[in-house]
Amino acid sequence: MKKSLHILRRENAKSSPYWEDFLYETQEENDTVATALRAIAGAAQKEGDRRPVAWESSCLQKRCGACAMVINGKPALACDTFLKEIPGEKITLEPLRKFPVVEDLVVDRSIMMENLKALSVWLNEDAQLHSEEMAFEASVCLQCGLCLEVCPNFAPGGSFGGMAAMNPLAHLIANSPREGRKAVAKSYRRGVFNGCGKSLACRNICPAGIRIEGLLVKSNAAAVWGRWGQIGKGSR
Repeated sequence: MKKSLHILRRENAKSSPYWEDFLYETQEENDTVATALRAIAGAAQKEGDRRPVAWESSCLQKRCGACAMVINGKPALACDTFLKEIPGEKITLEPLRKFPVVEDLVVDRSIMMENLKALSVWLNEDAQLHSEEMAFEASVCLQCGLCLEVCPNFAPGGSFGGMAAMNPLAHLIANSPREGRKAVAKSYRRGVFNGCGKSLACRNICPAGIRIEGLLVKSNAAAVWGRWGQIGKGSR
């Protein structure tokens, strides 16, 4: 199998972007875009004739979300995109577009953490579990940012935190003590409900397969309409 990686590169945040092609050949059926990026980066470093492609990775098992990028025009995780499933020989790789570029495919996603801090997404009292199912569903969020990339309502610097903020807040709602509900509800309305247009563009892009509609319905019922008793329905 032979693939040509057409990568949009940039040496730093202030430099001009440019395209560069890398050829990757493999006999392995289960190689991913991440596998190819590791190989071409290693080859460039060894040969010393090219600057190694900068990109982020950690687990390479679809658990951390670090390798999020735009692959053939679609936001995806490099470790979860198999070369054999990409038609044709050419693969276009670009950094996520809604975040500042640091270098090559590396972007600054710190706005996601800043949004969580601004919304006070933490408990100040002992947790009281209301819905095990809801808490588990929300906890599998990778914080990769793919949902924000496709969201028509999210923009860095805005008050809407997108689904990357909704999932931690939903987890908080599922575990919120009665005394802290007012503060949690206020954060949810400000950071999620008031900005979400319900396009659900995030639904099919989520690599963790989170059931966005279910979390939205239960979170809205509790934090917006005050129906906290409903979030425990359907719990395991």
